[in-house]
Amino acid sequence: MRLPRDTLAGLLGLALSVWLFALTAGLPKSSFVPIGPDFYPRIVLAATALLSVAVAVEGVRGRRPRLPGAAPRRNLRLVLLTFLVFGLYVALLPLLGFRAATLAFLLALQVVLDPPADRRRWVTVALVAVVTTAVAYFAFERYLSVLLPRGSLTGF
Repeated sequence: MRLPRDTLAGLLGLALSVWLFALTAGLPKSSFVPIGPDFYPRIVLAATALLSVAVAVEGVRGRRPRLPGAAPRRNLRLVLLTFLVFGLYVALLPLLGFRAATLAFLLALQVVLDPPADRRRWVTVALVAVVTTAVAYFAFERYLSVLLPRGSLTGF
């Protein structure tokens, strides 16, 4: 019996999630904050494991989620552009620092995924990028005391 592709993908995701979850046991405990460095990866990996099980079960049942209307089209160009924007973010992070690089990344990614058509949409894109960057900065740098990358060009 040959397993459906979705089932195989779900089982692979589950196995990878469980393996990485087990590796979090080796992370050192933090003496500064009650929530250690293993807390957030475990949440993400547990969610990934649950979603992988759902994909595997749906593969066995033979159901695939379908959008109403026409079959979804593949957009390789958009996938490549997304990887390019992410690669630029990773490359610029040490130069610009977390705040500037993350702001630029979020702006660029939103524009690539759904180009703004009018002034109102541009304001929304900018607002989402600024608020998301600020929330991430304050949550990690200020609340959790995680040192985020400083830029060699910007100093912050």
